[in-house]
Amino acid sequence: MAATLVPHGIRRLGVLGAGQMGTGIALVSAMRAKVPVLLYDKSPEQVRKGLGLVDKLLDKDVNKGRLTLDEAKDVRGRIEVVPEQHGFAGLRDVDMVVEAVSENLPLKQAIFAELAAELRPDAILATNTSSISLTKIAASVIPKGETASTELGKQSAARVVGLHFFNPVPVMKLVELISALQTSKDTLERARSFATACEKEVTVSKDVPGFVSNALLMPFLNEAIMHLEKGIATRDDIDTTLKLGMNHPMGPLQLADFIGLDTCLAIQKTLYDGTGDSKYRPAILLERMVDAGWLGRKSGKGFYDY
Repeated sequence: MAATLVPHGIRRLGVLGAGQMGTGIALVSAMRAKVPVLLYDKSPEQVRKGLGLVDKLLDKDVNKGRLTLDEAKDVRGRIEVVPEQHGFAGLRDVDMVVEAVSENLPLKQAIFAELAAELRPDAILATNTSSISLTKIAASVIPKGETASTELGKQSAARVVGLHFFNPVPVMKLVELISALQTSKDTLERARSFATACEKEVTVSKDVPGFVSNALLMPFLNEAIMHLEKGIATRDDIDTTLKLGMNHPMGPLQLADFIGLDTCLAIQKTLYDGTGDSKYRPAILLERMVDAGWLGRKSGKGFYDY
């Protein structure tokens, strides 16, 4: 019997980061959960690109008959951009904010410290991190010299939670829910309820490096890169073996390109640093390709040319 979900109470959502993940989260929140979204990014150019992607996806849904033109207009009307000069203060009235910036712990710590100071004490602070410790991120909301509190408030880490959406967000059905050591039960259940309102299936992981998804996926991709590096098989033979032999929709090298080789490397380093286990050591070829700026699909060159 399915568990009864608590009301998520999210009347207005903030999304921090207008890249592919952030705009995808904004879109599914506006379309499926039907909540107004405030989208913020310090780069006006990134906002322009992100909204262009939203418009393209909505047009596609209209052309395929999945949405009427009026429904698409309603969805688009729920997404509002926070002016760059307003900064995080422009998110002050949201009930939850989802951070979707790059996988960088110091960056996320700085962001969460500022969000905790700006947002209402009852607002949930969620991160879309795919590998970084939630407990470390949550601890950053406590100002230096202050005592950590287990009760909700501006100086509370209890309102921090992990909501790991998958790329592309409008297509992928899963959200990985992660609790920091400090996360309250109410925060966790409200976050789960919101993800369900976005029509996502929710799985739960403990706060370990990579959680479930990337703790399993990244070593697999890394091993495929090592096989290529050692000359055990060609790129095409590696990918074809996994596609036809294991029925994977795409081979591991193609998937790494799709994710972004810089993202793969950052997650692999997080796994290695977080566990000290040599099985997570990044492939040298992966590091060199990132050094060369060959990041995969987004840069036009990776293991494949785009």
